[in-house]
Amino acid sequence: MIADISNMALNKKGSPVKTTNWKNLSRGDREKEYSPSSVIGGDYLPFIRQYSELSTVARSVFRNLIECKYGPKLSNTLDLILPETGLLIKPGPLIVFIHGGYWQELSKKESLFPALGFANEGIAFAALDYTLCPEVSLQEIVAECRSALVWLEREAANYNYDPERIIVAGSSAGAHLAAMCALSSSDYKGAGLSGPAACVLVSGIYDLEPLMETNINEAVKLTKEMAFSESPLFGDLSGFPQTLIAWGERETNEFKFQSNIFAEALKSSETILQRLEVPRRNHFDVILDLASKDTILGQQVFRLIKDVCK
Repeated sequence: MIADISNMALNKKGSPVKTTNWKNLSRGDREKEYSPSSVIGGDYLPFIRQYSELSTVARSVFRNLIECKYGPKLSNTLDLILPETGLLIKPGPLIVFIHGGYWQELSKKESLFPALGFANEGIAFAALDYTLCPEVSLQEIVAECRSALVWLEREAANYNYDPERIIVAGSSAGAHLAAMCALSSSDYKGAGLSGPAACVLVSGIYDLEPLMETNINEAVKLTKEMAFSESPLFGDLSGFPQTLIAWGERETNEFKFQSNIFAEALKSSETILQRLEVPRRNHFDVILDLASKDTILGQQVFRLIKDVCK
């Protein structure tokens, strides 16, 4: 069910967009709504361990794992897994996965698990690392992620994936970063590149202002200006690529509303869009379905890949 989203704000083009009802929440309720673990008893560490364990399996299974450096910082690396079948046939798609953790936790080390489903289908996979807050600002993180997408598109011929079939995916804060990477950007245009061909955004946050008076902001240090400039909801959505927006049934209301308002904004910009609430899944386990063909989310992801590869 979508919230009362009668609240309005202006985007960067001066056009009105709908926002959630976060301004009507008390400080305590806002903390709860933007704490995804609040609906599962508060303990999300078992899910992080599962990410890590499955990623360790992926690291041991695939021989064609390459650590690549896309920028000057120590954290500017990504792990690229090339499907063995992909070495023998024409270039196929690449999934670029950006991890969550509210821009201050996790790494590519826990983010390789989707490769277990993608690489066996002949789809290349990259798990992206970036510098975390508070070491850098959110603007710097967005710039790093965009530079990684630029690097991957430029290097496609060296690794035999299709530069015009790069799909950027993310979970939670990673979905925010994936969306920021998909916005029309001078990073791509200035380099003569096309940018991502499609997006998979899972349990994301697209309007950052509600975080400003929560504990999350102790590390992220958002200002009102930064919250506006780094919110995909308020960006120029013209030309935004085909997108799948998904979230778990067991999410807070505000996280569900965040996905729905961004979906509405994309719909208004004429983006090809699919939105999906995944039954019985929460904020942390829904992403485990990303590359699994026997799940609702996985089926939709593979359908999007097929569309992009037509």
